[in-house]
Amino acid sequence: MKRWQADLALAFVALIWGSTFVVVKNALDTVGPLTYVAWRFWLASILLVALFARRLRGIRREEILAGGLIGVWLALGYIFQTVGLKTTTSAKAGFITGLSVVIVPLLATVLLRRPPGRSAILGIIAATIGLGFLSLNKNLNVQEGDLWVLACAIAFALHIVSVSRFSPHADPIRLSVVQIAAVAPIATIAAFGFETPSLDLPAATWGAIALTGVAATALAFGIQVYVQRFTTSTHTALLFSLEPVFAALFGWWWASESLGMKELIGCGLILAGMLVAELGDSESVDAAPEPLPELALTSSD
Repeated sequence: MKRWQADLALAFVALIWGSTFVVVKNALDTVGPLTYVAWRFWLASILLVALFARRLRGIRREEILAGGLIGVWLALGYIFQTVGLKTTTSAKAGFITGLSVVIVPLLATVLLRRPPGRSAILGIIAATIGLGFLSLNKNLNVQEGDLWVLACAIAFALHIVSVSRFSPHADPIRLSVVQIAAVAPIATIAAFGFETPSLDLPAATWGAIALTGVAATALAFGIQVYVQRFTTSTHTALLFSLEPVFAALFGWWWASESLGMKELIGCGLILAGMLVAELGDSESVDAAPEPLPELALTSSD
């Protein structure tokens, strides 16, 4: 697979997440967000285990450890974001979460020794400014929730970098199943800690859980783990910043949400950042660094 094909697949993942935003937003009127995440990931885990039971028979200890670590970062991202939303606005949370587009190349430089190219840096700047136009308003006071959401952005950034680190060494199906299976119990524990989980949910809510469990979780994260081996973590973060663009467009289309000039400028800057990074950067995927001692992954089964 060429890098442009991998980037196109990751943009499709962002489109899936953005297209389900309205569905999730409506479902959260009847269920707690952590409870929703828990059921969503349990459903995705059961589906993937049923589909790939034979593939999982040869799973190695190293793949379990790597997938578990990736899943921990993903679960913490959702938990921190949910806790933060209690004391900050959704607009600010969206912008701060999107700052992972800046955090990822910093972590990739330090942890993976893969600094971004010049065009990628320009793309990051444009996308970050675009996120500000798309998400922020005049209320920029720092609140406690903002710090929780910043921790969420760091966790999501570590998730992207971890996928880049371990996916070249592991079977993508096994890694996907383990990471999703790791999120389910962690989210369940968090749900019991912060909410009151229940099975008595409206049919529409279960429908939203089913849709996002299959498309936005099992399919989307499976695609990410498979194709991210062929691109860089920086490009992945840039492409995932398209999620709020797709969310805004689908919200305007499906839910008649307003989309003013400021939001259109933000969408345009994010798209410009994608094009600058994609067309002007000849950066290729570097050779993977030597396996870490504590999570050494071998290429043999």
